[in-house]
Amino acid sequence: MDNKILIFGGTGYLGTYLVKACIKLGHQTFVYARPITPQSSPHKIDLHHEFRSLGVTVIEGELDEHEKIVATLRQVDIVISSLPFPQVPDQIHIIEAIKVAGNIKRFIPLEFGVEEDRLSFLPPFEACLDKKLKIRRAVEACGIPYTYISANCFVLFNYKEDIAEYTIKLANDPRTCNRIVFYRTPENVLSQIELVSLWEKKTGRSFRKTLVQEEELLKLTENLAFPDNVRASLHSIFVKGDLNYDLGEDDLETWSLNPDYKYTTMDQPLDIFLIDPPKPAIAAF
Repeated sequence: MDNKILIFGGTGYLGTYLVKACIKLGHQTFVYARPITPQSSPHKIDLHHEFRSLGVTVIEGELDEHEKIVATLRQVDIVISSLPFPQVPDQIHIIEAIKVAGNIKRFIPLEFGVEEDRLSFLPPFEACLDKKLKIRRAVEACGIPYTYISANCFVLFNYKEDIAEYTIKLANDPRTCNRIVFYRTPENVLSQIELVSLWEKKTGRSFRKTLVQEEELLKLTENLAFPDNVRASLHSIFVKGDLNYDLGEDDLETWSLNPDYKYTTMDQPLDIFLIDPPKPAIAAF
């Protein structure tokens, strides 16, 4: 029997794709979401209706409703968190409930970013990553079976539908239990210059490029207020190239674990952007 999967944050940006991937892959799907109120957006209300029409069990509740979460967990096998970044510390409520429920086969906490156990950053971004590290250590201390997904700063240069489907596959894969898995699809490893050049070729235009010196970027991390200083502190990625580390023999990669899956290359979404560009999405810290 296919594992039953519960998603926290299932009505969010990545969460909606995770829900649809669960359904596509034949899993009985549960979503734990904040209750609908008179202040809820029409989009959120429509999502609840859409999910229920697709056979998803939507449980409305808050993260501090311990008994409700425990009761929900006892109906499922796998738990995935796609909560928004500001709620990273709140995952401790999920961990405490998993420990009490005692039946969860795998927990995938909110990750989809850099490999925080392997890299170091400037203080503004380091403070954000410390919150995620505390959740990792709490999961391990409780002995909860886990999979951590490292995806180069929130799935950089990877397609969201692919991310979602890969995640569901990884959650069910015994090879990924208590392991870190890297999203590093070979054809999507691009520098900023390579990406801009590709876009220029697609549009037939030449763009004006403003280069920011490392020293200037370092000053921005000191002078800007939170959360703007977080973006500036990403110089570790865009200046130092810290995500270009080599993976070892024991490191797991999504594409090598699922060689038959045809992932989307960076070239393909750019064709979509030419015809029907999506609305910009903003990450919260």
